[in-house]
Amino acid sequence: MAGRVASKVALITGAARGQGRSHAVRLAEEGADIIAVDVTTQIENMPYRTGTAEEMAETVAEVEKLDRRIIALDVDVRNLDALTAGVDAAVAELGRLDIVSANAGIGGTPQLTHEMSDETWQQMIDINLTGVWHTVKVSVPHILVGGRGGAIVLTSSAAGLQAYPNIGHYVSAKHGVVGLMKTLAVELGPQRIRVNSLHPTQVDTPMIMNEASWKLFRPDLENPTREDFAPASQSMNALPIPWVEPVDVSNALLFLASDEGRYVTGVPLPIDAGCVVK
Repeated sequence: MAGRVASKVALITGAARGQGRSHAVRLAEEGADIIAVDVTTQIENMPYRTGTAEEMAETVAEVEKLDRRIIALDVDVRNLDALTAGVDAAVAELGRLDIVSANAGIGGTPQLTHEMSDETWQQMIDINLTGVWHTVKVSVPHILVGGRGGAIVLTSSAAGLQAYPNIGHYVSAKHGVVGLMKTLAVELGPQRIRVNSLHPTQVDTPMIMNEASWKLFRPDLENPTREDFAPASQSMNALPIPWVEPVDVSNALLFLASDEGRYVTGVPLPIDAGCVVK
């Protein structure tokens, strides 16, 4: 074990699967104990299946295989009271908090922004922006008590740096994450708490690999498949790949959370295969 975050405790939301699970495993590989947060009941009005209790149990098992401690919390980031209680108890048990990955987020059914219902808009903002703020809000007091500084990494998207049609609520939330990140970096810098954001292109996770996403990119096909989606997705990127893997994002998180990134703060970091510059 290389130990780049040895003896530290990391809070990761959206940890049942996808990028969140990858983040938990990658940080555990480097010596961190984990507080894993996710809601394990189906999130309403999603065009794909969201995380389950069984998937969270798999995350727990993968971390424990690495001989690291992990506490799993079945909590929705929209529920501030439950999130506060859960994180407070987990930090009390593990003894500290050093790293926060505010990763939980949803996609949605593509549609024109002016045609979205109020409920569709609000759900996206509540989870992908307010949920990120909730995660920071409950975490920062614990990092401050430690007096050692820390690292907070907010998951945004390439859509937090540029516009895409038909996902206006998602683009708005992910742009909001950038503003939140920059403000927190200024506010928390004097306490040696660094705050940055991650901006992936398409990532090979269930949020992207579903029929609604494939249809957005291939509206010419009645029933597009993953294989149909790949060339359309690759056309977004400067590098000749259709998507990145979760571990690619996790490696960026690890850099920002470790001492290698000790003077990096206020930075929106693309892991985007050149998507934003193309």
